[in-house]
Amino acid sequence: MPDRQLVVGPAWVGDMVMSQSLLMTLAARHPGITIDVLAPAWSSPLLRRMSQVRDIIEMPLGHGEFGFRLRRRLGHSLRERGYRQAIVLPRSLKSALVPFFAGVSQRTGFRGEMRFGLLNDIRPLDTTRLTQTVQRYVALGLPADAAKPPPVPEPRLDIDTANQQRLLEILDLDTAKPIVALMPGAEYGPAKCWPLSHYGQVAAALVTAGYQVWVLGSQQDLPAGDTIASESGGVARNLCGRTQLVDAVDLLALASSVVTNDSGLMHVAAAVGCHVIAIYGSSTPAYTPPLTERKTVLYRRLECSPCFERTCPLGHLRCLRGIGPEQVLDAFSARETHAHA
Repeated sequence: MPDRQLVVGPAWVGDMVMSQSLLMTLAARHPGITIDVLAPAWSSPLLRRMSQVRDIIEMPLGHGEFGFRLRRRLGHSLRERGYRQAIVLPRSLKSALVPFFAGVSQRTGFRGEMRFGLLNDIRPLDTTRLTQTVQRYVALGLPADAAKPPPVPEPRLDIDTANQQRLLEILDLDTAKPIVALMPGAEYGPAKCWPLSHYGQVAAALVTAGYQVWVLGSQQDLPAGDTIASESGGVARNLCGRTQLVDAVDLLALASSVVTNDSGLMHVAAAVGCHVIAIYGSSTPAYTPPLTERKTVLYRRLECSPCFERTCPLGHLRCLRGIGPEQVLDAFSARETHAHA
């Protein structure tokens, strides 16, 4: 009987990208394994860019919805698949319901919201040894007594070159000049967002230096993209809201570097090979770093950091405002010098 495993995926873009490190670990440890992922519908196009995934089971509920009957019905429908193990990445009670109702024999996850019985392979979470989110994901794919922290393979998303060409045509883009992408959004909240005026100054300086600048983000980032384009003197191309998440995967693969907040797109950029200049405010690179060797992290380590708040509780946002455009440009210049050394 084939080795079939179910992974219950997280609800955020960056976390979903990081979960590929777990999928890569499972595939390496169990040759011939088939891995299905239960995840929110929005993540399906992203998961299709992970070669380790066989099937995607869309969770027909919004973020935060309990939906007990629906989860029970979905679990029952999966029983015939005969999963050997289910790994539940979220720590909520509701996330453990589907594997329980699917009758999966080994149901693995960290201790969370009273999940005794729903999970039968409950692991204690030692945050002093598993300091990073991605380490916690990978650890669940290893035996409970495995050394911690575990080795973490870097996520690698597949690129669709035909879609790249389509996007270049419909968005009237070209690759004649080297590309730098700016990602000013962070769905979590403004305490993760570097000032837009700083992004605009960086864009203007990069265009003067011979680069082209694309601003990427969702529809809700459209005003931010407009502000950056204006602050840059009109030289940055605002593509926010004109692409889907999976399109950003293909466009970022064309960029040599990105300047970004700690966001989902930061993790996408790392997973397609960009050099990532990552700016941290309320969060910390010790917890969710870009999973690539090609990175420059800017983080002030103030006495109030990290607070992990959506908005600055002290009102000054010094953690981000204190990182100037010149620091980002210096990081970019250092990267370019190293690349051509």
